[in-house]
Parts: sequence; C-alpha cells; structure tokens
Amino acid sequence: MKLPFRKEKELYSSLYAILGFYPHDINIYKQALLHRSAYKRNAKGRLVNNERLEFLGDAILDAIVGDIVFRHFEGKREGFLTSTRSKIVQRDTLNRLANEIGVSRLIVSHGHMSAHNSYMEGNAFEALVGAIYLDRGYAACMHFMQRRILSQVINLDKVAYKEVNFKSKLIEWCQKNKVALEFKLVSQKRENNNSPVFVYKVLIEGLEGGKGEGYTKKESQQIASKSALQSLRRKPQFIDAVFAAKTERTKMEEEPVQTVPDVDSKEDFIVHQAQEQAAPDAAATAEDKGESSKKAQEKAAAKDAPDEFDLSDIKAFDGPKTKEDIVAAAEAMAFGE
Repeated sequence: MKLPFRKEKELYSSLYAILGFYPHDINIYKQALLHRSAYKRNAKGRLVNNERLEFLGDAILDAIVGDIVFRHFEGKREGFLTSTRSKIVQRDTLNRLANEIGVSRLIVSHGHMSAHNSYMEGNAFEALVGAIYLDRGYAACMHFMQRRILSQVINLDKVAYKEVNFKSKLIEWCQKNKVALEFKLVSQKRENNNSPVFVYKVLIEGLEGGKGEGYTKKESQQIASKSALQSLRRKPQFIDAVFAAKTERTKMEEEPVQTVPDVDSKEDFIVHQAQEQAAPDAAATAEDKGESSKKAQEKAAAKDAPDEFDLSDIKAFDGPKTKEDIVAAAEAMAFGE
C-alpha cells in the first residue's frame, strides 16, 4: 500500500501491527486515539475527541463478544454467558488489552493526563473498535476480535472461569456464616485531571478487613473485598477475631432483660382541687384534736386537786334572800357552823 503522507507512515505501520490491515480513512483512527484532554477543533469549529467513537465501540464490543461467547460455550446458561462477556469487556481487561497490543503508546493526550488515569487506555480501545466499524464494517470488527484478540491475547476458557466478582463472594460468605458486613466510604477526592477517586474499607463484624482505592465506587469496593477475602484466608487471627466479635454481638442480642418497664405513668404532678380543700380541713381537725386533748388534761388535773370551795352543795333556802342572809349562809356552810 502506498502511504499518502510520509509523516503518517509511522502511524500507518503501528495500526497495521495492531489491526492486521491498513486503515482506509486514517482520520477516524486519529480521532479514536485523541483523548479529551488534548481535544482539537474541526473545520466547523466543533470539539473533536474519542468520546463519541468510544460510545459506538462499546456497543459493537458487546454485540461481538456476546456472539463469540454464545457460539463458543454451547449449552451454557444465560448467567454464565453474561458473566463471561462482562469479564472481557470490563475496564480492567480492556486496559490490559490496550497495553498488550500497543494502543496505549499511540494515545494523544496532555502529559499530566497519561500518567495516572485508569480509563484512558480502555476507552481508547473501545474507540478503536468504533473506528474499525466505521472504516471497514462489522465483519472487520468481528475478525479483529476473533483473530487478533481472543485467539492471541485472551484465553477465552480461562477468563470464563476466572472469579473477579470479589464483592459478591464476600457477601455470600458473610451471609452463610451470619456475619455482619459493611462497606464504608473512607474518602472521596479528585485528581488533577478531575477524575474522581474513591476509597472504601470493608468492615466485618466491625473489624477492618481491607481497603480499596479506585476510580468508581464499584471498583474500589471490589478491591477492598478482594483484600478482605485474602485476610480471611491467610490470617487465622483475623478470622478468629471476626467470630469472637460475632459471638459477643449475638450474646448481647440474646441476653434476656430481667426488669420489665412500667407502662403506667404517674401523674402526681397534678394537684386536684378536692385535695386542696381537704388539706385545710385536715389541719383544722388536727387543731381541734389538740385542743380537746388539752381540755381533757386540764379536767383530769382539776379532778385530782382538792375542792377548797365546792359550791355544788349550796342550795336555795327558804327565808329572806337579802344579800346579808346569803353571805351569812355561805360562811356558816364553809366553817361548819
């Protein structure tokens, strides 16, 4: 093939080594390798990068990988096929593919962007598939994935049975052993390129099992779950501590409560009017009782004292009732005359 421009010879050669054929429209592939950090403007002034081709390539990859997996694993159920396809088209796998076949070396981006971005390589691989579709059609995409990727780079049988959903496995283990599990967000920040970074930790019965850092919540939780599973398998003291904490928790939950709470509320803070009226009456009664007791005591004392002048025996008498007569009669009674 005669190259139209000498300065593009290196790009053509690199793409041929990756794809197995020369591109028809080199501009589509240039766009597929143009990260959004190094966007350009087309003749109409619109921003150009690989995000639209990434969207298209993602859809094409799902269809092609689904077709290949369906035909390769005859008799397998839908769940197995879906899991296998997701393992191939997931971000980690696409990143490794881009690095393995050399796509990552052709990505155009600002220097500070290419240093640490887990999305860039995988996105470029998807955009490259989208470019192949626009340049050569669906059959060329299928040929590229079958002959170049799934026969030379990825072992389809091994990846199908590889366990990557560590979070699901950890949840399953905790449920079988009736162990409390919690995923706790430790921090959330953004890098210089504005990419979000999440840090999660796994708590098993309140004990930290592992931490994970990733560019999505799902990714960070998967990494933390993998670390927790490794701790459970490799650290006997950790798993002993987990079950000890579980025993203590269940013991506290099952321990009976001896004292039954009283449901009758006391309303002694309310003073009824009848009580207010009864209070003075009670005081008066007490006062009367005290006075009666005093009178009784005085009466008893008077009874014990000698009667010096007892006038109870003085009776009216017949005769003159002048003052002198009454006094004389009284004196005669007193002195026994």
